[in-house]
Amino acid sequence: MKRILTFAILIASTFTAFSQSLGYNDLGILFSKDDNFGTARFEAMSGAFGALGGDISAFGINPAGSAVAKKSMASITLNNRNTEYLANYYGNTTNSQDDFFNISQAGAILSFDTAYNSEWNRFALSFNYRVKKDFDGFYTATGNSNRLFYTEHAGDTNTPKREFDASVDQFISSRTRGQSSVFNLGFSAVHQNKLFVGGSLNFHDLEFRREYLFNEVNDDAAGNILDVEEFKDSRIQGSGFSLGLGFIYKFNQNLRLGLAYETPTWYQEVLEDYYDELLMKEVSALNIPQDRDIIEEGYLYKFKSPSRITASGAYVIGKKGLISVDYTYRDYKNIKFRDGNFSQENANFANNYRNTQALNIGTEWRFDKMSIRGGYHYEKDPNLLLGGNTNKDNVQGYSAGLGYNFGNMKFDLSYSKFENKQFYTIYNADDLNINNNTSRVSATLTFSL
Repeated sequence: MKRILTFAILIASTFTAFSQSLGYNDLGILFSKDDNFGTARFEAMSGAFGALGGDISAFGINPAGSAVAKKSMASITLNNRNTEYLANYYGNTTNSQDDFFNISQAGAILSFDTAYNSEWNRFALSFNYRVKKDFDGFYTATGNSNRLFYTEHAGDTNTPKREFDASVDQFISSRTRGQSSVFNLGFSAVHQNKLFVGGSLNFHDLEFRREYLFNEVNDDAAGNILDVEEFKDSRIQGSGFSLGLGFIYKFNQNLRLGLAYETPTWYQEVLEDYYDELLMKEVSALNIPQDRDIIEEGYLYKFKSPSRITASGAYVIGKKGLISVDYTYRDYKNIKFRDGNFSQENANFANNYRNTQALNIGTEWRFDKMSIRGGYHYEKDPNLLLGGNTNKDNVQGYSAGLGYNFGNMKFDLSYSKFENKQFYTIYNADDLNINNNTSRVSATLTFSL
């Protein structure tokens, strides 16, 4: 069950829970994000495949897309992501970088022509594993806010206690690890080579860890130093499932439209282990000893992520090229935590967050066996509180790629670049903001079966 310790208890024991520690609203948004990992072809076109299909990653957007593939195929993707974090805190700027490398996608489509004289021409079975979001990241920030959380030492037994009421500096570091991933199972079929329909069952997995350090240094009128460190370690894991439905209609050889719906993801069991240590270092000149307080807890709860609707259109110019557009709507206001005291967090989602829209645009042009691709991605951030509702925390990015068809094997390469800004509150709203610049390189081998 969720921790129910109140702020009064925390303050009484000299624990102060400041806002930069990720709360359940922050975690709910983080765990609902999808960074469009997939095959290199999929990523090079910014994931705009809702009306195209034919790619193994496409049925993660629209389950009907698998039946577009006329031949069975399998693919595997290696991915490298680099993110540069530029942290701004009360006039000071700190730079850090993080790299992430793994197998981000592996799956197959098994395509079958019907054996009977039927208007249903073909059906496909598909399965695919992919990373939805990697949580690996690290940043630091340092500066002086001229504000204080800690003005007294918990180990001071004098009456009155010594006041450390002058701010010297603060240091903040955050390291996150883990990822959210999904395994899709799908079935799709095509009617009269015009209407493609499909459904999917999606199994989601979540692993997350965050190690957070906050250091505040203050002094008194005589120059004695109060040095306080708070270290938090949260580990969260869970599993869930969702369902997907979709169709694609091919009006003619050029124009295709698609519509897909994915239900919320229901995480029926989320396990969280939490560790919080507050250390006030010795002040030897005043004979004040070191003081350490520790909280260790574990709790279990349920979580429901947003549903998703994707409307898509594509214009195909024979075998020369294509242009594709996806519009995606997510209902973040309906995120829910259950089996704990989450009434305030759930009310925050309903009142202080917004449902979001995302736009993905992709294009591909073929020159014999070579393909050139490009894409654009824009997605609004659901948080209306942080960032002053300025849309500076929205995600915007570009992508490009190449592909070569060897016959029974294809090799694809993609490069993606995204930018967004994150806002956190330490003492005042948005006093820590981080510019994230992410570049991603993916390589995919696709084999005909």
